[in-house]
Amino acid sequence: MFWRMIARTLVRQRGKMLMIAFTVILGVSLSTAMMNVMLGVGDKVNRELKVYGANITVRHKEAALMGDLYGLNEGLGVNDKHLHEEDVLKLKTIFWGFNILDFAPLLDGRAIVSTGRGKILGDLPVTGTWVRKHAQLPTGETLDTGLRALRTWWDAGLEGEWLGEDDDSSVMVGRLLADTHGIHAGDALRLSRDGRERTVVVKGIYTDGGNADGRILGTLGMVQALMGLPGPGKVSSIEVSALTTPDNDLARKAAQDPRSLSPDEYETWYCTAYVSAICHQIQEVVRDGVAKPVRQVAESEGAILNKTTLLMILITILSSIGSALAISNLITASVIERSQELGLLKALGAYNWQIALLVLVEVMLTGLVGGVLGYFLGIGFAQVIGQTVFGSTIEIAQMVIPIVGVILFFVTLLGSVPAIRYLMALKPTEVLHGK
Repeated sequence: MFWRMIARTLVRQRGKMLMIAFTVILGVSLSTAMMNVMLGVGDKVNRELKVYGANITVRHKEAALMGDLYGLNEGLGVNDKHLHEEDVLKLKTIFWGFNILDFAPLLDGRAIVSTGRGKILGDLPVTGTWVRKHAQLPTGETLDTGLRALRTWWDAGLEGEWLGEDDDSSVMVGRLLADTHGIHAGDALRLSRDGRERTVVVKGIYTDGGNADGRILGTLGMVQALMGLPGPGKVSSIEVSALTTPDNDLARKAAQDPRSLSPDEYETWYCTAYVSAICHQIQEVVRDGVAKPVRQVAESEGAILNKTTLLMILITILSSIGSALAISNLITASVIERSQELGLLKALGAYNWQIALLVLVEVMLTGLVGGVLGYFLGIGFAQVIGQTVFGSTIEIAQMVIPIVGVILFFVTLLGSVPAIRYLMALKPTEVLHGK
C-alpha cells in the first residue's frame, strides 16, 4: 500500500517531481564538476604557473652562505664555489623525481668581450647553461630539459633563434646588454679570460625582464672551457621547476628545522610534495648543495591554488544552498496542493511521522534519480572545464561519489523541512471542511 501510494503520487505530481529532479540535476552536476576540478586542478594549475620559471634554486652551501649573510652574488667566495655537473641528473632520482619537471645548471663567470672589429666592450658577465639537453638518466630513461623550458617568456621578444644543444660557437645576448653596446643577431664576438679565447656568433637577442638582460648566454661546455673549468664539469647553481603542494603548518615547521619533527610528522612531510621536502631531498643527492625555494614563485603558486580551491568550494556550497531553497519551495507547493489528500490520511488515523515519511521517500526517490543524472552530467562539465582551461582531461575522483551523496541527502532533507513543518500543523477538519 505504502509503495503504491508513492507510485501514484509520482505519477499525479510528475510536473513538480520533474522540477525537483531538474533542480537536483543542476545542483549535483555543478557540485560534481567543481569537486572533480578542485581535486584534479592542483598539478594543472602548477603546470600553468611554470611559465614564470623555476621555483627552486640550488647553490653551493658556502656561496649560499655568503649570499645570505652579506648579499654577495659575485666575487671571491661565491664564483669560485661550484657544484658538480654530474649531480644534476640525480634530481630525477629523488622520491619526488616525477614532480621535477625541468631543470638547468648554470655557470656564472666574466669575460673580456670585444667585437669582430676589435672594439673592446668591457669585462661582462657570461653564463653557461643547458639551453636544450637530451639526457639519459641513471635509471635508463631519457628526458629533454634545459633553460628554454624554464624561460618560456623569452619566446615573445626573441630576436633571432635559441641556441642548440651543442651550439658551442654561438651565444645569446640579453636585451639591455645588446642595446647598450649596439649588438645585433649575427654579430661576431670574441670572449677572452686568462689567455683563453673563443670567437662566437650572436644567434639571438632575448628579453628577460631581470638581471639576465645584462648577460651573455652560451652553452655550458663552452663557458666551462672559457673559465678554465674542464671536466668533470662544474656549475655555479641549478634552477629547478617542480610541482609542489601549498605549505601548511607542518611544512613551515619542517622548513625551519626538519629535526624538530616527530617520526610520524617527518614521514608525512617527506612523503608530501611540499617545496621544503623537495628541497631537502635535492640536498641529499647534490653534493655540497643547498636548495632553496624561490619564495615569490613558490608562495604565488600556493596562494593561487588555495584561492582557486576556495572559489570552487564556495561555488559548491552556494549551489547546494540554492538547490535546497528551490527544492523547499517545490515540495511545499506540492504538499499544499495535496493538503486534502494528506488531511484525509490524518483523519483515517495516519500518524504525522508516517505522512512525513511518505513525503520524504517521494522526494528522496526523485532526488536519487536526479542525483545520478546530475553526477554524470557533472563529469561532462568537468571535462569541458579541463579542456577549455587546461587543454587536458580532468581525472575522475571516486571519492566525489560519497561526498555528492551526502550533500544530496542533506540538501533534500533540509529542503523538506518547511513542508514537514506544514504537515505537522495540518488539521484535517480545516482542509476537509465542506467535503
